[in-house]
Amino acid sequence: METQGEKTHTCGTICLKYLLFLFNILFWVAGGAVLAVGVWTLVEKSDYISLLNSNFYSASAYILIAAGAIVIVTGIIGCCATLKEMKSLLIMYLVLLLCIFLLEIIAGVLAYITYQELDDELRQNLKVTMQQKYQQPGEESVTQAVDKLQQEFKCCGSNNFSDWTNSTWIQAADYKRLVPDSCCKTPSELCGDRDHPSNIYKVEGGCIMKLEEFILSQLYILGAVGTGIAFLQLVGMMFTCCLYQNLKEDPY
Repeated sequence: METQGEKTHTCGTICLKYLLFLFNILFWVAGGAVLAVGVWTLVEKSDYISLLNSNFYSASAYILIAAGAIVIVTGIIGCCATLKEMKSLLIMYLVLLLCIFLLEIIAGVLAYITYQELDDELRQNLKVTMQQKYQQPGEESVTQAVDKLQQEFKCCGSNNFSDWTNSTWIQAADYKRLVPDSCCKTPSELCGDRDHPSNIYKVEGGCIMKLEEFILSQLYILGAVGTGIAFLQLVGMMFTCCLYQNLKEDPY
């Protein structure tokens, strides 16, 4: 009976080790995905950050990078703790999982609370930025970002194409110009001078709506990824506690 009990205990421990090791691989992959999203946001969407006049979005990207790195390190600690069967490492791993889980809840609540405020700020800042800084000396990054925004999202102006009428650049022009060339469906030199709906993004709406939809879609994706990681963490914490109870006392 004792031999059978020891065998059952050993099989249970081995199963827990494999399950926890598999969890850590999934957790590590999830951390890599979060890290990749943060890096992608900084590299591919850094131009848009200059239009928002808010540190929140760039800070969010850095937070994602930091969170991804922490998750990857935590996963490595979890693998080491599982393979070496060290109870001290398991405790450290469990504490890290719990801390990350709590931080995710706090971040989710703060994001929900501040989104509407940031949305209002985005509406106000984008129009002013586009009207006052486009094609102005020393604002080359803003000009490039506006052109990229209008072409990528197939839009013109902040609310609509008529926003450009009151822009500093249009009013100071020596010749009649209606919108930037980046408002054209088929961009070419001085194509923005011809006010024709088949050539200008008129009925497609302004860029503020398109940018809001993009940011909201990114938030949904991050929310889904965060929920998945949170679920994995709960499962991982359960496996960790079970393995901790099944292991012999750590001699160290």
